[in-house]
Amino acid sequence: MARVARRSPLSPKGSSNASSEAAGKVDRSPPSAAARALQKMGLRTDWDLALHLPLRYEDHTRLTALADARDRQAIQFEAMVVAVEVSQRPRRQLRVTVDDGTDRCVLRFMVFYPSHQATLVVGARVRVRGDLHVSIWGLEMVHPSFTPAGGPLPQTLTPVYPATAGLPQAYLRKAVASGLHRALQHWTETVPDDFLRKIDAQRFYGMASSLLFLHNPPADADLVALQDRHHPAWGRLKVDELLAQQLAQCLSRRERDRLCAPVLAAAPDGHAPSVSLMQDFLKVLPFGLTAAQQRAVAEIQNDLARTRPMHRLLQGDVGAGKTVVAALAACVCMDAGWQCALMAPTEILANQHFTKLVGWLGPVLAARGQSVAWLTGSQKKKDRTEMLARIASGQAALVVGTHALIQEQVQFARLGLAVIDEQHRFGVAQRLALRDKLAGHGPAGTLAREPHLLMMTATPIPRTLAMSYYADLDVSTLDELPPGRTPVVTRVVSDERRDDVIGRIAAQVANGRQVYWVCPLIDEQADPDGEAHADSLLPAPSGPGKAGARAAGREALALRNVTATHAELSAALPDVRVALLHSRLPATDKQQVMEAFAKGETGVLVSTTVIEVGVDVPNASLMVIEHAERFGLSQLHQLRGRVGRGAAASACVLLYSPPLSPTGRERLKAMARTADGFEIARIDLALRGPGEFLGARQSGDAMLRFADLSSDEDLLEWARAVAPAMLDDYPDEARLHMDRWLGNRSDFLKA
Repeated sequence: MARVARRSPLSPKGSSNASSEAAGKVDRSPPSAAARALQKMGLRTDWDLALHLPLRYEDHTRLTALADARDRQAIQFEAMVVAVEVSQRPRRQLRVTVDDGTDRCVLRFMVFYPSHQATLVVGARVRVRGDLHVSIWGLEMVHPSFTPAGGPLPQTLTPVYPATAGLPQAYLRKAVASGLHRALQHWTETVPDDFLRKIDAQRFYGMASSLLFLHNPPADADLVALQDRHHPAWGRLKVDELLAQQLAQCLSRRERDRLCAPVLAAAPDGHAPSVSLMQDFLKVLPFGLTAAQQRAVAEIQNDLARTRPMHRLLQGDVGAGKTVVAALAACVCMDAGWQCALMAPTEILANQHFTKLVGWLGPVLAARGQSVAWLTGSQKKKDRTEMLARIASGQAALVVGTHALIQEQVQFARLGLAVIDEQHRFGVAQRLALRDKLAGHGPAGTLAREPHLLMMTATPIPRTLAMSYYADLDVSTLDELPPGRTPVVTRVVSDERRDDVIGRIAAQVANGRQVYWVCPLIDEQADPDGEAHADSLLPAPSGPGKAGARAAGREALALRNVTATHAELSAALPDVRVALLHSRLPATDKQQVMEAFAKGETGVLVSTTVIEVGVDVPNASLMVIEHAERFGLSQLHQLRGRVGRGAAASACVLLYSPPLSPTGRERLKAMARTADGFEIARIDLALRGPGEFLGARQSGDAMLRFADLSSDEDLLEWARAVAPAMLDDYPDEARLHMDRWLGNRSDFLKA
């Protein structure tokens, strides 16, 4: 089967690099700025261009008389230039008055060039497109587009494509049209007809018809259906995209099934350790396991006893007891004579895991001559060197740390199990690096190519997401909370009632309770390069270079920040010890702040989102989240989970600054309505897509560009059923299909 043409979209139409070289006319001149912009956007092949679909459409198929136009309407008309003026006040601008025979309109240009003045001369007829503004001074358009009048009108709507600086729409339209033409010339079908016939034929067009329609729809096309992606023209793209994803997931599972992993049974080779870590651990636990925890442990034990590498996701709501399950899995691994590594996204969370595990397992490991190692990027060189030696020798049976675990100098003696906590908080590259690092040698020289992997998340995975992005994983769900968890009352409060909230804090502290106050920013100093910090929730700069940095800085100054809030609360609560915590503090300072809060020495902790996951202080009974409208639903739910961990009645106050956006309002309403993490996750997926669950934002690659998991579940079910059969019966077509749609992004799905 022939492959889709992979020639550069910048090559002249009708030619190829090979033919140019044969003719001895290879163009070695540097690419233009627009060509470089195409490359920067990832538009390198004809297929890339064919799938670069419009953001919206403009109607250039008709002319509208000025007298019939409405205020703020986007129109196109032809008129004669009757006056031209370059004025200097209030700023230099070009004012062109045109008359179409029904009314007059002023075209105003703040930035103009000699070409403008050469075309817009008195007596010239021009075709003008833009947004019309009606005022008491008459009709006006600011910076409209224009061309000489005459010539046929387009027969289809004009596409407006996603672009970047230095890439004009006219150039992009020509590049896309050329790439689309060549891609369809070389198109080969990869999905067998007997599979396609299983879908309702009314749901989609053929691929060629779909792409031609989406790039140039007729003037009477249903724009609402096109923009909502419910039009049949979208169907085939969704079908092929979902099938590519499911093929990659199915292939990933099959490839992993062929790998060898260490068998982590409780009694390897019939030699059980003198002291069972699991039994001893269960004895020291101050509580019994829930039925859900027992079920998850049994599923994990069953996986670890096989030679096939475990790839399991342990999901559960905030406080469901995932750490206990992970500790039991580590016990199974260490009882079998292998090492276990646990990687957490923040040093605070890693330190908390380390403290708990040392308390639970330290004495028994010490009796064996083993220990729990601690590894982070902030360690002193001497401590780090000691830890690396203990890990390499195998004396450290359990290793807890941050992303420092994946650094090149970290060498494990016998790594059998890796646990990744809050896996979505790691970038894709980090998760892939850990997966690639997990290689060791089994007993008697047997190569164990991939140790077992357990990923944990307190952000429950909606069903459609589990069926798609996590299709190659086994999933264990903790669907019940341990007894003793106190329900958290959630209140949505305007910032105008800030003083009332501070009064509530004083009452809580007076009753011996503790309070979190979470802010989205560290301070008012905008990063000179416009880069967001790790615990900042500001959006990326809105424009390129310094302009974008200034815009981000102005937005930052509009928000209250953690340092100012710390000073405000310290002044308002003079008898209360108010502490400050954020990611820029040195590691030792962060640890001291958290230890003081955990011991009850601090009444109020003002923090950024570094306390989002894992922090466990049962005496904390009030969580205040400032600018709550700027947080995602899952993050709000995680933060709320820091309270209600003890017997005291607990509350979460979502402090917002009006006016609220429609999405912000929906998020806060959902938080007040439900405390069910699975329902929160479902709503969050509908509002924001899969990125927050997957860590996709760190990778820069969205794996589903066209399909919508909330509305295309039936197509996803079809793709799940078809993928295994296609790999079995049509392996060549399956490989070509994945290459066409995923390229090198298929590794993302394995992370």
